[in-house]
Amino acid sequence: MLARIRSAAVLGIDAYPVDVEVDITNGLPSFSTVGLPQGAVKEGRERVGAALVNAGFSFPLRRITVNLAPADIRKNGSAFDLPIALGILVASGQLPEDRLRNQMVLGEVGLEGDLRPVRGALSMALAARAGPARCSRPVPTSRAS
Repeated sequence: MLARIRSAAVLGIDAYPVDVEVDITNGLPSFSTVGLPQGAVKEGRERVGAALVNAGFSFPLRRITVNLAPADIRKNGSAFDLPIALGILVASGQLPEDRLRNQMVLGEVGLEGDLRPVRGALSMALAARAGPARCSRPVPTSRAS
């Protein structure tokens, strides 16, 4: 099944929209990210997998392909963690897609499933305002010990 989650990336001080497409198919379990992911984006698969399991969701043991479109621009940072996680939940049928319609989502996930804010959120929120989407992002919180 295919899921599409709207997100954004920062290039300089400006943000541009990014579609996070997640496809889950039968086959040997694998997780690949395409669309010029760099650094923290590549590492996101480890954070997302652990976060989903530790938050009480099931991580599908199937072939998962994540495309970050447009594919011709490099993507950096951890802001794609949350849209990838939500895309996996939608594509695997654990979350209804209509709850994310007209939403731009960005955020980092921790291994426990907690949400963390990301840099460049203001530019990305302004990009959401220019289009048909509202922006959803984590806000800083303090954890009780």
